[in-house]
Amino acid sequence: MSSTETKQTTIKKEVSLNGVGLHTGMDVTLTFKPAEANHGYAFKRVDLEGSPIIEADANYVTNTQRGTCLEKNGVVIQTCEHVLAALVGLEIDNVLIEMNAAEPPIMDGSSKFFVQALESAGVAELEANREEYIVKEVISYVDEESGSEITIIPSDEYQVTAMVDFGTKVLGTQNATLQHISDFKTDIAEARTFSFLHEIETLLEHGLIKGGDLNNAIVYVDKELSPETMERLKDAFKKDNIAVKPNGILDNLTLHHPNEAARHKLLDVVGDLALIGTRLRGKVIANKPGHYVNTQFAKKMSKIIKIEKRNKVPQVDLTKEPLMDVNKIMDMLPHRPPFLLVDKIIELSETHVIGLKNVTMNEPFFVGHFPGAPVMPGVLQIEAMAQTGGILVLSTVPDPENYLTYLLKIDNVRYKHQVVPGDTLIFKLDLLSPIRRGICQMVGRAYANGKLVSEAEIMAQITKVK
Repeated sequence: MSSTETKQTTIKKEVSLNGVGLHTGMDVTLTFKPAEANHGYAFKRVDLEGSPIIEADANYVTNTQRGTCLEKNGVVIQTCEHVLAALVGLEIDNVLIEMNAAEPPIMDGSSKFFVQALESAGVAELEANREEYIVKEVISYVDEESGSEITIIPSDEYQVTAMVDFGTKVLGTQNATLQHISDFKTDIAEARTFSFLHEIETLLEHGLIKGGDLNNAIVYVDKELSPETMERLKDAFKKDNIAVKPNGILDNLTLHHPNEAARHKLLDVVGDLALIGTRLRGKVIANKPGHYVNTQFAKKMSKIIKIEKRNKVPQVDLTKEPLMDVNKIMDMLPHRPPFLLVDKIIELSETHVIGLKNVTMNEPFFVGHFPGAPVMPGVLQIEAMAQTGGILVLSTVPDPENYLTYLLKIDNVRYKHQVVPGDTLIFKLDLLSPIRRGICQMVGRAYANGKLVSEAEIMAQITKVK
């Protein structure tokens, strides 16, 4: 992970679009609204009680048969990928997407109209720096059943290549590449969704293309068009005449590019990978992409990024004057040697604290743990972590010297590496929820030698001394 000097962005004002959902056929109004830093992308269903919000998160993907669908607590967002691709393509980081139905408007089957709406709203810079996941090694996901594969490799910027083999004469093999995200608007955004005639027939039979008309999908004719099918298509798309062009597509549309299908597949990849929730710096190579493989890859990437974030060692400048030395710590904490297990406080905010302990051979516990093989007991690492957390909790009261901190619960304790004499332990504690009635829930992590050595979730209570 890297926090680059580029600032996060949102839009300057809200902007709305109206249209029809492709699969639901429902009229829908979609409104893009500005959002604060670190909000990311989220959908809000204003037609439902309580206006529930669903974050654009790969872990909420439930169905990928006809677009990427998200579901949280029984609330659904269908076919979100074209909207998300527009946001990524314009490098807008934080937006709330309000909708009064489950599915965004299909518009012309591309991201073009979403891009235009967002551009009309204008882009605003926020104070916070943009986070980016820098790819340092090859990461892949393969779907054995379909043969689809997505790989990301190191690169100086975010790039995407889509290689598509449809196995039909009418379409064959196509490739598309996005070298720079700034080219999304001109090269990718207007690439429309497409379907094969046999798929259209199946969807019509099952009543699953209610909002479709022949202006929002390229239809590739991969089989003989029977008179019955012709009549059904005329009826479904409210056209007097339908014919097949020499290039094998229905005569409703003219292709923007010979490889428009591959460009649209690339657009889908960009939209689906937005569900990772973090910008990428790397080159994505998608071979036979589809919503299933795209979102499985997004889930894998989001897990990798989460683990790396958790294991990321806080950057501490040991040459700087600490926020609190051991004397100031003893003014706040009741602990005393040999049971004071934190030497310095480096950072302190309303939601986190970073402290430090130098582990030396003079620690009394090394006498018995273990003779000839000194190792710091794990339970004392957690105690040191809790003492550092005590500084965070006690900093919320005006007279900390009149309070004591008691541990209530410790969960999810993990030990990763031994701590030995000569190590410098860095502790980072983050609040899991706001402090209420003196009860505090924190996640604590201890680092040494550039690695995570232990972690735990800690619940504590501060009590006034009578």
